[in-house]
Amino acid sequence: MTAPLTPHGSGGIAAIVLAGGRASRLGGADKPQLVVDGETLLDRAVRAVSWCDPLIVVGPPAPVRAEVVWTRETPAFGGPVAAIAAGLAHVDSAEVCVLAADTPRAVEAVALLREHPPGDADGTCLADAAGAQWLIGRYRTAALRRAVDALPDGGRDASMRSLVSGLNLDLVTAGDLAADVDTWDDLERARTQAARARGRTDQEAT
Repeated sequence: MTAPLTPHGSGGIAAIVLAGGRASRLGGADKPQLVVDGETLLDRAVRAVSWCDPLIVVGPPAPVRAEVVWTRETPAFGGPVAAIAAGLAHVDSAEVCVLAADTPRAVEAVALLREHPPGDADGTCLADAAGAQWLIGRYRTAALRRAVDALPDGGRDASMRSLVSGLNLDLVTAGDLAADVDTWDDLERARTQAARARGRTDQEAT
């Protein structure tokens, strides 16, 4: 289901799910619709932020098991910063969660974010062995909007590093919760991990 493309406000936390990349290392596959443990990556991401309002998905409209606001970055495939800018046009809440749709452990990752509000910082992001994962973050909307406005061309083709360079961010160590799916090997790894986790859950239930 889709909601009208109009600004919403909860006074609390909105969510922007980024689902519009080219997936070049997957041969251009429709990455958000790839399935892990019986659920598309997009559905997993949206479920992870179901406590937010509104739920904004930036990317081409696609099947999803939730009511969301669809929008698109300008130009299409203009990069994650341009996508965040497009999502922010529909946000007037105090905070916003930003989540890449290719995060197979999105539910656990966002649950960790919920435990770590920004406090006095401009935001909180998860971190793994590779460093900060800015596309799994919880930001103060005003600070994120100022950062976008400071970039040329609405953030088109800008790097996330350039976006957050002036922000005061807290990092939360998350291990492989922050892993994403960029390659077919990543997808197979995510499916194997999910199957193992489900097996443990089934054993505990018996």
